Amino acid sequence: MNETPSERYRQGMATRRAVLGDAHVDRAAATATEFDRPFQELITEAAWGHVWSRPVLTKRERSIVTIALLAALGQDDEVAMHVRATANTGATREDICEALLHVAIYAGVPAANHAIKIAKQTFAQMDAEKAA
Repeated sequence: MNETPSERYRQGMATRRAVLGDAHVDRAAATATEFDRPFQELITEAAWGHVWSRPVLTKRERSIVTIALLAALGQDDEVAMHVRATANTGATREDICEALLHVAIYAGVPAANHAIKIAKQTFAQMDAEKAA
């Protein structure tokens, strides 16, 4: 950022780190260029500083809703990222299974089927990392 970060940006960065983890956020910052830096600032303030930092829903609840929405929209990379973030949000595998059942009914079986495949792969990677 060119100027002093706003309070919303600072809150967003703290929430983003709490949900996605320092390693993920550090990678995003390290690879930011002049081209995508404004986008990184926008999502840090708007998504993380405003929406994810609101007190009405818990991080677990936001995680479940986010995964369902991303699955319904076919946003594969984002589904995997947010499934990985469940380690930090408290959303369980059972929570994600239930969310994806809703996706199947309300957004279509193919979308849910594909998201389940992604979730299974991501959970397997997470399990392998824990075992190592």
